[in-house]
Amino acid sequence: MNVKLIACTPSPEQLISAAAKTCYSAATVDTLLDGLDEQTTQSYLTMLTDIGHESPIEHASFTFAIEGVSRSLLAQITRHRMASFSVQSQRYVKENAFEFVVPHEIEAIPEAKAAFLQAMADDQKMYENLTAILQEKHMQTFLDEGCTEKEARRKAEKKAIEDARYVLPNACATKMVMTANARSLHNFFRLRCCNRAQWEIRELAEEMYKQVCAVAPTLFRKAGPACTCGACSEGKMTCGKAAEVRAKYEKIRQECAK
Repeated sequence: MNVKLIACTPSPEQLISAAAKTCYSAATVDTLLDGLDEQTTQSYLTMLTDIGHESPIEHASFTFAIEGVSRSLLAQITRHRMASFSVQSQRYVKENAFEFVVPHEIEAIPEAKAAFLQAMADDQKMYENLTAILQEKHMQTFLDEGCTEKEARRKAEKKAIEDARYVLPNACATKMVMTANARSLHNFFRLRCCNRAQWEIRELAEEMYKQVCAVAPTLFRKAGPACTCGACSEGKMTCGKAAEVRAKYEKIRQECAK
């Protein structure tokens, strides 16, 4: 897994403070940014998080480049509808010797890992066989329609991989660019940093949290799983490790503040 914060709203904390200032003062367009030094900005952000006024934090957005994650993770992360995604297409990008994600529990058991790797090899072979069969059929069709050999081959491959991809596994690696505003990220971290979240998306969420915390520490000071700033939200499904989780995220915040 490789995750990188590639862009964010310039001076996100100051911008959010300006939005909050609009709500709580008579500041005009010309004076909105006046006086928003580091101390005043932190004061506004602290107030917003303490009283639960979340709408101003929607004005700041963060964009991540993500690779080396599975299609299984993709199915989970795109459920977060208040975010924008651009994902590598299996219709247009041929999966030659596709990369894949090996779950930790499978990695830890030699017999399971061997079976898993064999399944990946079988899937790759089946994908290539299907692509070849479909490409041959489609190429002849395009040639019959008057396409040049070069054009027919290009169109045939594209059409072939569009259907051959159906045999590819959930483990198949993908890459994406994801953009979300700060409020959506707070919700994402609350759900996906939780110990009960699926392991792969939890690892992704934790890495994303570390990177945004480094550039906007006050904004994300109360972000993280629900138990870091209140009671566990999982009810009887709780992991029972709230104190351990709080200590973990407090350490992350301290490291990001250095």
